[in-house]
Amino acid sequence: MTRNSYWDIGIIILLSGIVIFFNLSGIPLLDPDEPVYAETAKEMLAQHSFISPMIYGDFWYDKPPMYYWLIMGAAQLFGINEFAARFPSALLGLIGPFTLYIFVKDIFNRRTAFISALILVTSIEYFYLSKAAVTDITLTLFITISLLSFIRQKYYLFYLFMGLAVLTKGPIGFFPGIIGLTYLLCSQNLRELKYAKLFSGTCLMLLVAAPWYIMMAYLHGGDFIDTFFGFHNITRFASPEHPDKSLWYFYIPVLLIGFFPWCTILPQAIYRSLTHATKHFPQLLFFNIWALLVFLFFSIAQTKLVSYILPMYPAVAAITGWYVNELWDEFYVPARPYGWIVGMLLLCLGFAYGSWVGLQALPGTETSALFLLFVFAFLGIFAIYFLWKRQIANAFFLHILGMVALALSVAGSLFPAVSPQFSSLAVAQDFKAVAAVSEPVYITKFLRPGMAFYADTYGNELLFTRDGIPDIDKVLQDNPQAYFILREIDYNRLAASTKQKLLLLKKVDNNLILQGQPFFPQIGEELQ
Repeated sequence: MTRNSYWDIGIIILLSGIVIFFNLSGIPLLDPDEPVYAETAKEMLAQHSFISPMIYGDFWYDKPPMYYWLIMGAAQLFGINEFAARFPSALLGLIGPFTLYIFVKDIFNRRTAFISALILVTSIEYFYLSKAAVTDITLTLFITISLLSFIRQKYYLFYLFMGLAVLTKGPIGFFPGIIGLTYLLCSQNLRELKYAKLFSGTCLMLLVAAPWYIMMAYLHGGDFIDTFFGFHNITRFASPEHPDKSLWYFYIPVLLIGFFPWCTILPQAIYRSLTHATKHFPQLLFFNIWALLVFLFFSIAQTKLVSYILPMYPAVAAITGWYVNELWDEFYVPARPYGWIVGMLLLCLGFAYGSWVGLQALPGTETSALFLLFVFAFLGIFAIYFLWKRQIANAFFLHILGMVALALSVAGSLFPAVSPQFSSLAVAQDFKAVAAVSEPVYITKFLRPGMAFYADTYGNELLFTRDGIPDIDKVLQDNPQAYFILREIDYNRLAASTKQKLLLLKKVDNNLILQGQPFFPQIGEELQ
């Protein structure tokens, strides 16, 4: 490795570290996902349950244990807190661009690798999820290393990291195998299977992934198999957990926003990689198949979440990095990159408008919103100027500078300002101050993980009717003075007769602490 390569790596790690680790623990865990992982790891540590995930004092079959184990390890170093919960994602998020650089340098060249790594870490969804206590960065890194090992014919690494992916998020971890086989079919190179160490590699993958599944099936039997495989994998794929998000085009706007600002040139990059590449066409075909299969699979799946398509980001970063490098040298671009210019203009205007809308919807974010407006204006105007002048290097580094400024502003100002509206921390602290331990508490599913983490209060899950209304009347029949913790949006769906049975103890941001008060029906009218 040359001195220039070491400089590249130093810049990638430094910039990634700034973007990802800045103010990592500056905001509380955001409901509902982050507290789920933090609370599960917390209870596993407390109960010394290192095999079986636990939450609310019971076994929990939602995900394999990899990310819980990582949080448990971080908690031994940093204590049980927000930093420990997010540290594994942040560390692996830091490793991701470095890994992409190492492999892409061998596949293409050093500058393409450098550009690709910086594109990855400065795309919005990647650096946001690197700062979140969820499994997506961990899964993405393992899938990335597995697939990059495949294209470099490092087959034992391919199987090893596919096994780690299966241990992170279940059957979706087999995706590298599906992508690799599809690539061999499309490139008419199935004879490569003779050299792919199918038997020994599969044994290695099973040695990594299978023991936990075997032990869970032995310890918990059909309950684990039905819940983990039946509900959390097959049912979620076949039927929507969030029906309002089950739209075939759901991931198109997700990709436009999540891969900002590089989505402005992604269509051109994909087109050029499939029509104008000569020397590196097989590798670019591989990256395109990788990205397309991830995108199509999760578009077909009925349960959709914004974070699901993150494993395609390293692939599109490599494709875009290759394209920017080609533009840089002007190998085949006789004119200005009009597509990039128009895309940059439209996206910056869209994000500026979004910042303005957010300013109206979230009071207290004025400084952050105005700074973001400035960043988008600066990035748009000067990037378009450099692109018009065909100064690709200047335009690229301006994109990087603008995204670093955006990341620091979001983490240092915007998120701290809005986080109280998306976290259970404050309501958990107030509940401990006002509630009597003798009465049961019922908590909506959305807030329950945060209440458990911050207040050590498991409570009972407050169920909803088919119409999406909290079923409080049923609870009050058996526990007339029970406590309830729910969001104001859920409270507003209650019938007036139900509201009259409730006493408002505390309103904390957009969350409410209520208690059944059958003898004081008039008090419940406070929030009507």
